[in-house]
Amino acid sequence: MRISSTTTYCTFHRDLKIKSLTIFTLLILFGYPTLHAQKAPFFAPADSLDKVRFYSALGIGLSSFTATSIGLYNSWYKNFDQSKFHLFNDWKEWRGMDKMGHAYTSYNLCNIGYQGARWTGISKKGGLVIAGIGSTVIQTTIEIMDGHSSKWGFSLGDVAFNTIGTGLFIAQQSFWDDQKFRIKVSSSRKDYQDQILLSQNGIESSISDRIDQLYGESTMERFLKDYNAQTIWVSANIKSIIPSAPVPKWLNLAFGFSGENLLGGFDNQWFIADEKYVAPENIYPRYHQFILSFDADLNKIKTKNHFVNSLLALLNSFKLPAPAIEYNSLKEWKFYLIYRS
Repeated sequence: MRISSTTTYCTFHRDLKIKSLTIFTLLILFGYPTLHAQKAPFFAPADSLDKVRFYSALGIGLSSFTATSIGLYNSWYKNFDQSKFHLFNDWKEWRGMDKMGHAYTSYNLCNIGYQGARWTGISKKGGLVIAGIGSTVIQTTIEIMDGHSSKWGFSLGDVAFNTIGTGLFIAQQSFWDDQKFRIKVSSSRKDYQDQILLSQNGIESSISDRIDQLYGESTMERFLKDYNAQTIWVSANIKSIIPSAPVPKWLNLAFGFSGENLLGGFDNQWFIADEKYVAPENIYPRYHQFILSFDADLNKIKTKNHFVNSLLALLNSFKLPAPAIEYNSLKEWKFYLIYRS
């Protein structure tokens, strides 16, 4: 299986571009009200529809979506052959980490859309409609472009996890007017063994070469790309679930999902030119990790400084380092004084 030149490899790097562009868009959407944080009346949600805010937010949202879609098409999809609309089965790719990433992205897109709508003075119901439609349109646009690309296709798995992320936000806001469960991410740069590998023809390469090829070399690239260094979390606020619990209102219990030794989409073999390389299974077994840890809901921490509040809201999509317990599919238990990835 030529991982470096097949659908698996292309889909992976296309998803990385999507993730990078999505995070950039989120930063823009969060940053806009932050610029005005020194003016409390402007920053606080309006009591009724404020047309200036509404059209400003609408313009930023549409321009960000348009720029992201056009940029993604021209920088990525345009470089590959187009085809008739078709499906692509990627359920078993990357040990589910890409699917969890879709849930994370759609959940946080929905969160941003809702907060932006409420800031303009739109009602709770209207805000949820706008957030749900916005998140769905953004993610579905990408899936449709996938469906017309010969290198990959429309993924029902991606759509399912997009729906889970969006649905989780909307359901909680509808019934509780609160996010008792948040989807977060954590990632830290991972060190890999520089093990030498030989192809079937005796041509030398290494694990570090494969890592650089897949996940990049810079710290930012690794943060965005490295599935082995990422964990997707469902972070639950203890006080919101159990009001009588004797804990701070910001304290969360987080349940994490991650993968290890992912050196390819479906398996740990790949081609460089016509040379096939295989990572030894006894040294690099592919497995799942399930982590239990503490976290903080930064939205529960309110200050008088609106800039600080908006910064905390931005950081709340990331899981904070904390002690943790791991159980993995190799049937191993591990304990961390501080779990970062």
